[in-house]
Amino acid sequence: MQNLQSVAVFCGSKSGKNPLFIEHATALGKLLTTHKIKLIYGGGSVGIMGAIANAMMQTGGEVIGIIPKLLVEWEQQHNEITELIVVDDMHSRKKLIYEKSDAVIILAGGNGTLDELFETITWNTLKIHEMKVFILNSAGFYNNLIAHLSTMEQEGFLYDNWQSRIIVCTNPEEIIEYLKS
Repeated sequence: MQNLQSVAVFCGSKSGKNPLFIEHATALGKLLTTHKIKLIYGGGSVGIMGAIANAMMQTGGEVIGIIPKLLVEWEQQHNEITELIVVDDMHSRKKLIYEKSDAVIILAGGNGTLDELFETITWNTLKIHEMKVFILNSAGFYNNLIAHLSTMEQEGFLYDNWQSRIIVCTNPEEIIEYLKS
């Protein structure tokens, strides 16, 4: 991907039960730093969000967090990152994250992460933006979702092949290979 300077990472503000989720987030953060790719994320200091931001800051990366006022306490805003931007609401948060990013990476997470994934691919379909979307399918976390996307396509509910918009990877190194190609 030419001229890639920053990526949005959407992920959980909780760590999940499988230690691989944090391991992959940490590894991805270090790889982004190595390749001088800026992280744009939700601004939290806990869970997977905190793990990727911490990994980048510890290795000299650049991290921009964007957090709505509503979540400042809930997600425990990260005060040790390059820049923290506090916005009025969730919609402003997502819009600004998209504006500052060249691609989107989805790590393990909950409802909010799925909301961000589906908004991203919907906006791609509507040509609001054309960012590549990567799902890091750590330990098969998204297997059922991937199967459901295939069902949606088979049943005629998608406008095009979802696999042309979403690249599914099983480890952080695969994502970096795509980003740098």
